[in-house]
Amino acid sequence: MYSEILPGSTPVSEIALVRDLRGIVLSGSPYGVHDEDAPVPDPDLFDLPVPKLGICYGLQRAVHDFGGKVGKSVSREYGRARVNLLTDHPLFSSVPSGFVSWMSHGDHVDQLPSGAAVVGTSEHGVPAAISVRDGFIGIQFHPEVSHCEYGSEILSNFALKIAGARAEWSMNEYVEASSESIRSSARGRPVLLLISGGVDSTVVAALLLRALPPEQVHLMYIDTGLMRKNETQEVKVTLEGLGARNITVVDAEADFLSGLAGIEDPEEKRRVIGDLFISIQEREVDQVVSGDYYLAQGTLYTDMIESGAGVGKNAQVIKSHHNVRSPLVHAKRERGQLIEPLARLYKDEVRRLGGILGVPESVIARHPFPGPGLAVRILGEVNGEKCRILREVDDLFVSELKTRRLYDQIWQAFAVLLPTRAVGVAGDARRYGFVVALRAVTSSDGMTADVYPFPSEDLLEISALITNRVPEIGRVVYDVSSKPPATIEWE
Repeated sequence: MYSEILPGSTPVSEIALVRDLRGIVLSGSPYGVHDEDAPVPDPDLFDLPVPKLGICYGLQRAVHDFGGKVGKSVSREYGRARVNLLTDHPLFSSVPSGFVSWMSHGDHVDQLPSGAAVVGTSEHGVPAAISVRDGFIGIQFHPEVSHCEYGSEILSNFALKIAGARAEWSMNEYVEASSESIRSSARGRPVLLLISGGVDSTVVAALLLRALPPEQVHLMYIDTGLMRKNETQEVKVTLEGLGARNITVVDAEADFLSGLAGIEDPEEKRRVIGDLFISIQEREVDQVVSGDYYLAQGTLYTDMIESGAGVGKNAQVIKSHHNVRSPLVHAKRERGQLIEPLARLYKDEVRRLGGILGVPESVIARHPFPGPGLAVRILGEVNGEKCRILREVDDLFVSELKTRRLYDQIWQAFAVLLPTRAVGVAGDARRYGFVVALRAVTSSDGMTADVYPFPSEDLLEISALITNRVPEIGRVVYDVSSKPPATIEWE
């Protein structure tokens, strides 16, 4: 179904003009209703004659504004929690009581407003679903994340059965609309895409090559020295297979390692890498394109959210993405010369889009890789030797997952080089080696994630292989944290 995302403070006069408006969802927020800067919707929003669904903060906001009370939770709920349904409601049609929801809140409803009724509670006794008043149903959990059981059914029940929307939107329509938007934006001028070789930038390349003549599309791959093993060769082969004619490979390893020397703070690493990406691009651009050009990026909506650059003014920074927060990218955006055709999509949607555009399955199914590369998987200072070690570990880990037919069961798997060493023994001699952490999670959109439950035999054998094949590694640990409270990447 087609939807639009608007700031929570949007005046009702603007919302009422939306054609074919069927329903409204008030989303979650990092704020609490009692916070000084908490976002407040237009009071007239609740009087619009369409069904409304409040999610987490959206529920708390409605309860508070209708005269109920919201307070701090004695024990916060983060991650999985079962929801027990107390009464029937069309929002939970075909959803069994006791389903596993995904929570992320520190406040909860203390007192219902007049006329409200509890529809379901969490296993901890906290109201998890409340019929606030006729036409408004609120839930304390997050059905939009992949780890909430029946989340898609709950959202579908609201959109189709309660709001009466029509399921007519498709990814094929998105391809046509995006292609037209790209042609309209570029207006015959050169378009330069900084390509990493990952799913996002490769799908953007395929979309540009579909929308524009191939000679108008210029692809620049900056080899940062922070990439995976054999990355550069694989990227070039893929792009040529998509019909690219203008591919430039820039060897910038020395620039990046020099810029990162002595830096340990992860946000500072991201800032340095982001600025280097753009400054090197501008340094090299005259050899690639001439005149006024447009810059294209593989920015996803998750990048916008985590960088605090999503819709509205109240978003918080979880971690900076160089393709969102770089001042140089901001300048291109301000001049209207930035093309970001994936900026309203999530990773699962990007993969479906790639399939339509003919991107090879080996690329579409590839696990996500951060823009800053291995720099944010090496905790502490980055140097060439650490990159070499981590590159070998990562290649062994991923290769073993593929050999054992585990790769496609996992959303993202990688290794992290820790800034510490541990004592060990090899060949009856004392060895002081690096510690590496393995990370493997399941997800569908990257907004939430759960640890992959490795069969112990596989995990033990992979660990032994790493310590045997990479002599600098003396110890292997496995990260069992979910998102939230952790993020998928360590930095």
